[in-house]
Amino acid sequence: MARFHFTTTAIDADAACAALADPACGGYAAFEGWVRDLNDGQRVEHLEYEAFEPLGLSEGERIIAEACERFGVTRAACVHRLGDLAIGDMAVWVGVSAPHRDEAFRACRFIIDEVKHRVPIWKKEHYVDGDSGWVNCERCAAAAPDHDHDHGHHHDHAHHVQPATRSGGAKATPDYSRQMALREVGPMGQGKLRAASVLVVGAGGLGVPVLQFLAAAGIGRLGVVDHDRLEASNLHRQTMYALADCGAPKAALAAARLAALNPEVRIDTHVTRVDATNVGALLAPYDIVVDCSDNFATKFLLNDAALALGRIAVFASVYQYEGQLQVVDPRRGTTCLRCVWPAATRDGLVGNCAEAGVLGPVPGTLGTLQALEVLKIVLSLPGRLDDDVLMIDLLSLATQRLKARPAPDHAQHGRSVVATAPAMAEVDVAYDSIAAAEAAGFAVVDIREPAESAADPLEAHRARRLPMGELLSAALDPNERLLLVCARGVRSHAAAEALRARGISGAFSLRGGAAALQARQAHAHHPLHRAP
Repeated sequence: MARFHFTTTAIDADAACAALADPACGGYAAFEGWVRDLNDGQRVEHLEYEAFEPLGLSEGERIIAEACERFGVTRAACVHRLGDLAIGDMAVWVGVSAPHRDEAFRACRFIIDEVKHRVPIWKKEHYVDGDSGWVNCERCAAAAPDHDHDHGHHHDHAHHVQPATRSGGAKATPDYSRQMALREVGPMGQGKLRAASVLVVGAGGLGVPVLQFLAAAGIGRLGVVDHDRLEASNLHRQTMYALADCGAPKAALAAARLAALNPEVRIDTHVTRVDATNVGALLAPYDIVVDCSDNFATKFLLNDAALALGRIAVFASVYQYEGQLQVVDPRRGTTCLRCVWPAATRDGLVGNCAEAGVLGPVPGTLGTLQALEVLKIVLSLPGRLDDDVLMIDLLSLATQRLKARPAPDHAQHGRSVVATAPAMAEVDVAYDSIAAAEAAGFAVVDIREPAESAADPLEAHRARRLPMGELLSAALDPNERLLLVCARGVRSHAAAEALRARGISGAFSLRGGAAALQARQAHAHHPLHRAP
């Protein structure tokens, strides 16, 4: 049953409350918003509410799901009236049941604030003097007071956007006039954009500009795939989000921002990791897939699936100040990712943003170029990459277009879609301390760079220091049991896989690296976790 819905009839708060009853819950909180007869000194006769229902329902469901996950509540629901409402009518109802009252209160407040800011609902105010006008309810949430008897208090979110109104009070709609002024776009091109569907895998440094530019251009359907939650360290390059959003799923956050940017776009949210079991179903509904992931396994998986399904794929990769861009179009028989890289690079052997570092404008530039390539494809503009691979150095601003030819076995590349990532459980092991690992018979090898090791030394005095570059070229005892340790377990996992490929079967990686080891030790020494 839907937990968020619109209704054109009176809200039955008692029935809605009864639906939330749960014997395991001791806390219940509700919010009711009623139409009142005064606003900003003007007498109100009645109100009208209108919503973009398909987007509103999906966004409302996302808000309820976020509240349940964020606050640990058992049940939550929201009902919003549409149509003509009289003075004293209930306009919105929110209810939450939870084991305790605190999470119920906070979840209830969260839901009404998010609904006010994110769900595309417009309110028309009819005044006694005959004046009226449509306003977006996001504006109502930011202004004080509004027409609803709010039994809490509104607060402004950091991601508040401009009021969706024009001068004169008319409901705002997206304006594509500047791009339609281009001879190559015009009304026909705008129609092509509206009819297009694009799946964006990754809502991070590359994905943020891709999603923003495609939504703003009027792409009709956008899919957002990302399994990660926002971290504060993301924000210098993922500028669509706010510090207050940390901890929330990126895919859900992105969908909310895009809905505010262009409510005409259909947005599909997939809070999941792409793998061999779901890649076909994810790609099938879309014309184009844009790879904004940060690992090689996903990139090669998307390459293979795009070839198998006949979908165009736009790839980008970033390493520190450099990046590359490639378009794979099965309809034209263009070079694919495996033609350029016959052997998939193991994730971790080349650092991602967390390991290697990055300045925010670097992925921003590459993501912008990806969005541009998508628009060129949809609008049939000249200058597409096709068989060229674009290489760009953002320090020197030097660019190269390298001609790549399809490999002799190119036709076979999409025949079987398989995940290229190695199974983590075969390589990664977890220990609460280095001493415990040594007691289990491991020789501990710190493969971090010297500066990393010096800044955050391991506890074991006997741990060998051997940076990854030296480790992979060193002569090692094939019978020795090695436990490799890096910052977060990414490089050590890749290095262990590489050593195993050389016949050193005793190579293992410490799961989560030095960061996880510190977290486990801190948890063990916390007063609440000490033995009585």
